[in-house]
Order: sequence, then structure tokens, then C-alpha cells
Amino acid sequence: MPESSAVPAAVVAGPTGSAAAPTELSAEDTKLVVLARGARSRVGAVEGASVRDQDGRTYAAASVALPSLALTALQLAVASAAAAGATRLEAAAVVTEASTLDGAGHAAVRDLAADAPIHVAAPNGTLLGTVVE
Repeated sequence: MPESSAVPAAVVAGPTGSAAAPTELSAEDTKLVVLARGARSRVGAVEGASVRDQDGRTYAAASVALPSLALTALQLAVASAAAAGATRLEAAAVVTEASTLDGAGHAAVRDLAADAPIHVAAPNGTLLGTVVE
């Protein structure tokens, strides 16, 4: 994966940036976690991710690690959405064994949405937290 700074994964921040315990997800956001888990397990990838655009369309992806190309799952999901014409993201989810959200994936989501929640879940689907900054 590309080297980048890490963003705390299990952070649920309010408007003041304060942390709180993870909350339950809406049905739409739960679907994002399910799609991310499926993308990850389908190819045995390190990470899976999914995003939902302004029209409610979803895009799922797994991390890519080739000799000439390395993308995080979240980068690829955002790229797929952008390539399909998405101009804004409503939410994102990442399923990973890591304890942090990668900085490159976080930045990709923020390119299309300054305030979209990024839900981080363990491989079993358990919500670890939500990044809202």
C-alpha cells in the first residue's frame, strides 16, 4: 500500500472534535460495511471499502498491491465513484484489520466530501468507529 500518514480509525468526533463511543449505523451505512466486507473477502485483500454517492449509488473495492500500482481499498472505491460521475460522497466504509484509517484513503474521501462519515469496521463487521473530520 502507498505510504501515508494514518488517521485514527476508532474516532467518533462531534462538532468540537470530541471523541465518543461508536454508535449504531443506519441501514444504508450498514449496507456499506456489508459491501466492503464482500469486496475484501472475494479476493482475500487486506482491506475492503465502499462509498455511497450523492445519488445513492454504491461502489465497492478491495485494496490493490501490484508491482506497478498500489491503491488502498478506499482510494479505489472513491476513484470508481468519481469515474462514474459522482461529484459528492454521502458516506464511506472500510473493513480492515488495521487499527488506523490510512491517510491516503481518508484524503480521497475528503476530496469529494468534507463531512462524509467514514465508518471503520473489523473483518467480522463490528464497527470500530467513525471518522467525521
